[in-house]
Amino acid sequence: MQAIRHWMAATLGALAVLAAPAAIAQAPAAAVKVGVIGPFTGPSSDFGIPLRQGIELAVAEINTAGGYLGRPLELVVHDDKGDPDTGLKASQELAKQGVVATIGFCNTGVAVKSLEVYQNAQLPLIVPCSTGTPLTAKYPPAQSYIFRNSARDSIQAPFVVEDLVKRGWTKVAIFADTTGYGEAGLKDVQDALAARKLQAVHVTRFPLGVTDLRKELQAAREAGANVIFSYTVGPENAVIANGRKDIGWKVPQVGAWPLSFPFFIDGAKDAAEGALMAQTFIAEPSNERRAAFLTNFKRKHGERMAVPMAAAQGYDAAYLLTYALFGIRDGKLDGPAVKNALENIKRVYYGVVATYERPFTPEDKDAITQNMLVMGKVHNGAITFAYPEDAKRNLIVQRKK
Repeated sequence: MQAIRHWMAATLGALAVLAAPAAIAQAPAAAVKVGVIGPFTGPSSDFGIPLRQGIELAVAEINTAGGYLGRPLELVVHDDKGDPDTGLKASQELAKQGVVATIGFCNTGVAVKSLEVYQNAQLPLIVPCSTGTPLTAKYPPAQSYIFRNSARDSIQAPFVVEDLVKRGWTKVAIFADTTGYGEAGLKDVQDALAARKLQAVHVTRFPLGVTDLRKELQAAREAGANVIFSYTVGPENAVIANGRKDIGWKVPQVGAWPLSFPFFIDGAKDAAEGALMAQTFIAEPSNERRAAFLTNFKRKHGERMAVPMAAAQGYDAAYLLTYALFGIRDGKLDGPAVKNALENIKRVYYGVVATYERPFTPEDKDAITQNMLVMGKVHNGAITFAYPEDAKRNLIVQRKK
């Protein structure tokens, strides 16, 4: 508890110093509006709600320390419902509502449809959840207003494939949905396998909402697969696990971070046990930063952290934006100024997921690198470290490489 208080005091103290009004400016009292967009209802709310909760916790702490030059941060929240058209309309509204930047998107397909709104409006967007590789690749980096602090699939897929090869699971069956997320993830897995001179022995594509994949699983079994790599964000991961159990096929299921979602763990129950996935954050108090975050989250929200990675990355995104704003001392928070500040954050932010030292630059809009990943495992209905060495390495929060 003493360590937690020490970390919080240090964090809020640093914010208070950064937030001190510059001598040349009389800080106005008007709130600084920050957009938040994500699936807060609907089938993707599993990770949309904890994303919002993490952002809310960070903003409450930031405002306690004085906000930006004495101005509180005010969240302008829009629910995209996990639907691309709803997300596009909400993004267009945010662009008119005077926000200095937006934090959001959980679904890659939803984000893709809205990127042009942010780019054309010169409104910085920080993506703390969506992992589809194309998001930060759509625009030339130096001109792009799209930033991200989640692990893009082009680093998650090779990370997981490397683990499969270590375990001798090289006959891979890929099950990917037909959304933008599944499309991009399939390509990243195939590219990661090709880099190892491997290729999938079976590929199944399926739409969201599918309830039975036993026939496809049987075909993967007959193709000789010894591991299932799934790429989908919703209950379909559980459909795969339950179908595998129904046909009596005892092979592991691995994938990206959606295998840590309640839709999978609660939906598959014992069929989820042992599933492996890439993680940036596991909800264990492995150091004082994480212990403080877990304690404060529970104190503020008083409920289970449904998807810890979403909450932690949302929390860090809000702090990264705030640290960037502190680089603008004249209070003129137009889009190009905020973009430039994000690309040139001067002070190290000791975050929950990582230690952020120059997380963004004009040439690189992704804050998370592969060295920050660990393998998570479903064990007794929760996510823990797959390897003791990862748990030990996680004691030291990683920096960007």
